[in-house]
Parts: sequence; structure tokens; C-alpha cells
Amino acid sequence: MTTIGLMIAVLLVMSFTPLGYFHTLGLDISLMMIPVGIGAMIIGPKAGLLLGFVFGATSFYQALTGASAFSAMMMNINPFYTFLVCIPTRMLMGWLTGMIFLGVKKIDRTNTVCYFIGGFFAAFLNTVFFMGMLLLCFWNTDFIQEINATLGNLNPLLFVAAFVGVNGLLEMPSSCIVGGFISKALSKAIHKRR
Repeated sequence: MTTIGLMIAVLLVMSFTPLGYFHTLGLDISLMMIPVGIGAMIIGPKAGLLLGFVFGATSFYQALTGASAFSAMMMNINPFYTFLVCIPTRMLMGWLTGMIFLGVKKIDRTNTVCYFIGGFFAAFLNTVFFMGMLLLCFWNTDFIQEINATLGNLNPLLFVAAFVGVNGLLEMPSSCIVGGFISKALSKAIHKRR
């Protein structure tokens, strides 16, 4: 419980500082999936689910307060769909990151690679679930279609690739490297104490 409490505190601190959400040049880049992935790996999938909820709740709060112009626009269009994009997607990401980590750990003889794979999947799944739900809920809205028009009226798959290209190039390697190193170090420290 103490470790989960600390991870929730990390998420909350990150969410209210530039460490968690970067809003720049029209892009919303988040590193909030890193502590969710770390928690899912060192505590377990249920912790990933809970931490994913906290991440999603802070994202929904950004939409409510207008801290993210993109999320605020989604909120203006449909608050329920915005909720679906923000919260269940992050919960599923946290839980699945923990499950993938446990699966890979069983076959990882080095007991190291699994942490980097878990870190990568935290960001990858966050992107896949967020964008998937965004397309399901908002693809036919004027808001998304106007963005798509600026990208050249792409099909949904190419739209996702263009829309998250820069984000993915920043988020996935960061989550893989930082999440992998921190998770491995924390896991070692926890096992030494036992």
C-alpha cells in the first residue's frame, strides 16, 4: 500500500507540474504513463489498473479545466466520450502493462529486458487505446475532421500515424528507457529489503 501511495503521489505531482503534461506547439505530450508502467511492473497489474485510473482522472481534469485545449474541445463536444477517452483507456493500459510484464518476465533469463519491454508497452498501449477511443468517439466530428483536413484528409490509420508521430517518437523511447531503468532499480531495492 505504501508503494502504491507513493506512486499516486508521483502521478499527482507530475500532473500539476510540467513534468506530466507538456502543452506546446499544439501538441499534448504526456509522460504520465511512466509511473503507471513502473507501478504495474513492480507492484502488479491491479496496481497498474489503479494508477491508470489516477492518470486518466488527471487527464479528465485537464479537459474539465481547459488546461489542455485539445481535451477541452473534446469536452465541449461530448463530456461522456471525453471520459471514455481519458479514463478507461488509461486503466486498461496500466493493467495490460502489468500483465505483459509478468508474461515476458517468465521467459526473460536476464530479468532485465522485461522491464524495458514493460516501459515501452506502457507508452505504446497508452497511445493505441487513447487514439483508438478518440477515433471511435470523435472521428466524425467537425473538430477532428478539421484537424484531418490540415493533414491532407487522411484515412483513420494514416491520421493516427500523422497525429501521434512526434508524440510517439518522444513518449515511447522515454517510457522504455526511464521506466525500464527505474523499475529494475526499484525492484532490486524492494527485493533486497525483503
